[in-house]
Amino acid sequence: MYIELKNVNKIYPNGFHAVHNFNLEIDKGEFIVFVGPSGCGKSTTLRMIAGLENISSGDFLINGVRANEKSPRDREVAMVFQSYALYPQMTVFDNIAFGLTLQGVDEDVIEERVQKTAKILGLTDYLDRLPRALSGGQRQRVAIGRALIRKVGIFLMDEPLSNLDAKQRVTMRSEIAQIHQETGATTIYVTHDQTEAMTLADRIVVMKDGYIQQVGTPYELYFKPANVFVAGFIGEPPMNFIRSRVENGCIAFGDQQVNLKELREDAAGLEGKEIVFGFRPEAAMLQAQENAARIDCQVELTEMLGDNTNVYITCGEAQAILKVDSHDTPETDAPLSFWIPRESVYLFDGTTEEVI
Repeated sequence: MYIELKNVNKIYPNGFHAVHNFNLEIDKGEFIVFVGPSGCGKSTTLRMIAGLENISSGDFLINGVRANEKSPRDREVAMVFQSYALYPQMTVFDNIAFGLTLQGVDEDVIEERVQKTAKILGLTDYLDRLPRALSGGQRQRVAIGRALIRKVGIFLMDEPLSNLDAKQRVTMRSEIAQIHQETGATTIYVTHDQTEAMTLADRIVVMKDGYIQQVGTPYELYFKPANVFVAGFIGEPPMNFIRSRVENGCIAFGDQQVNLKELREDAAGLEGKEIVFGFRPEAAMLQAQENAARIDCQVELTEMLGDNTNVYITCGEAQAILKVDSHDTPETDAPLSFWIPRESVYLFDGTTEEVI
């Protein structure tokens, strides 16, 4: 189904403005992820789409038809919540079939559809069990199955993996991606976990304080962030930021100078401006590079994470994190030089924090 939100706002009776002028078009079959910190409005927006929250102003359209006043049932949406919300006294079969049973669907049809759904989710061997006999990941699959069996056009998921451990989350991410490929349903997924967003989404909506900060593909958000917030939210470890004023074409990186004229053709136009100099930890090179800024620093701490190491460095008062190959892990408390290639440098306006 095709979904459109036009200037949607949510204002609660106490005056709190939770969502501001939300505008988004979602194509049929697209997998959209809303991401942002707690309290940014992403779950509120999802609940407005589901019909569980009233829209204060603006228009919500399904296939071009205004649906603001439609009940959740009439919107043809299915929702999976953070809590599994399974009926503990019912078997897996009955939990999955619950919605169809309420609709009075014929038992033979229910049997066929439950078996088909269970096969997709790998639950065939658990249909006779009660939820308490299942793992967290299996319970979440049952909750997904209960929504999936209704064959609706819009699939909504609100932090569905937050109650799982790290290994289960990785497994369920791949299963959710596979389910989406098989069903082709328009899917809107809410999370605060940028890894989930990057691995699942066709497009990501980054939110902060009720406002959309940027909408784009995972590639666009990673390599072309619109502002400091998006640049710092997407990527692990987050992007490094150094605030400085441009003087004589240079900025201060701690107690050193970085010549912007060697890195940016528009450096002359930035003279006298407050800017934010950004680079991703993985962009740092430990060998000399042409067209790159050299930084001499001190290693404070290293974290070996398997195939790579996080290196925490200081340069005067400035601090940053580098992400290097584990075989290149430097010694703690030792001096270190690294290079930031021209194409890996990001500049943001020091006042608006928008990309330059």
